[in-house]
Amino acid sequence: MKEISAGGVVFRRQNGELQIQMIQDRYGKMTLAKGKMEPGETVEETALREILEETGIHGQIVESVEMIAYQYTNPSVGLVDKEVHYYLVEAIDGSLQAQVEEIRGVEWLEPQEAWRQQQESGYDNNNSVLGTALLKLGIEVK
Repeated sequence: MKEISAGGVVFRRQNGELQIQMIQDRYGKMTLAKGKMEPGETVEETALREILEETGIHGQIVESVEMIAYQYTNPSVGLVDKEVHYYLVEAIDGSLQAQVEEIRGVEWLEPQEAWRQQQESGYDNNNSVLGTALLKLGIEVK
């Protein structure tokens, strides 16, 4: 079985300062907004819908960042090939509001702080996604 999800590294400029959106998932891990594609959607539409549903932010896609692929076992269907498409998304409207059924919280962070939290309590496969997105925004991290 194949499953496709999409999401994004959401950013905004507040008083001239770049901020990155990070969410804390239901397991307490820092991550990026993402979710499963619904029938009839493009991956881009999925990314923007999931960001809006999970965080309350309307965004517009700037460019593609990365696609990660992995496998996991679903007890009801067995082995699942998963693809997650990530985009660099600029926040254009809305106010932060965590979808409490899905996530514990959402916040805007200074880029280096977002990177620190990703390193300390994020999923390993998001390291290159966030690092690449920050590089596209002119921020180099180590």
